[in-house]
Amino acid sequence: MHTHDVKLTTLSATWLLPIASPIVASAIGAVVAEVLENEQHALWTLITSYFLWGTAMPLSLTCVVIFYQRLSMHNLPPPEAIVSMFLPVAPLGQGGYAIMQLGKVAAQVFPLTGTLGKMGTHSGEILYVTGWILGFIMWANGLAWIFFALASISRRKFPFNIGWWGFTFPLGVWSGATIAIGQEMPSRFFNILGTIASVIVTLLWIMVAVGTIWKIVDGKIFMAPDFEQWKKKKGQATEAA
Repeated sequence: MHTHDVKLTTLSATWLLPIASPIVASAIGAVVAEVLENEQHALWTLITSYFLWGTAMPLSLTCVVIFYQRLSMHNLPPPEAIVSMFLPVAPLGQGGYAIMQLGKVAAQVFPLTGTLGKMGTHSGEILYVTGWILGFIMWANGLAWIFFALASISRRKFPFNIGWWGFTFPLGVWSGATIAIGQEMPSRFFNILGTIASVIVTLLWIMVAVGTIWKIVDGKIFMAPDFEQWKKKKGQATEAA
């Protein structure tokens, strides 16, 4: 919590970055739980992953709503930070993948460990179906944010800076969620879409990596995105004084 005043106009989607960490951990935990040979280890890894998802996902959705309010009432982020429009896709894509994977593993682990007694089989299946539905809803919401972000960056020029790495993770985890949906659907649409999205993310990663190396060579990557604007304002203030 902040101990100083925070204005809605200063709100940034970067608030989502620390909140997304437990969601990433829950997704990794679900993948690990699926391959663990010890059933009890798999169960407790699964429960811990559900706990991590539950602590972070509601809070991240709250921040997404607040960020949407900020966009509705005020201007878009400055050109130097416009890439942050993609950041809300990160918890939605990763959270959707995580809850789908957790439900899939729960359907396997609960009956084997006798979790929830005689209801273990049915509860695992319920978590499996519910997880897929929730994951699909979050995936769709993430797609909407991708359209918002694309519309935002198409309206203005924005300089290359370290913030361009904000392209890669959100789109990468959304691509993973797309592929996970395709594995459960009898349609090739999501598999093809996931493949296309993965190729785009790979190309973006290469482009940003090359740009970062280039900017490291000339030293500009170490400057804050708004450093030149700050110097200009400071010079104007000095002249006015």
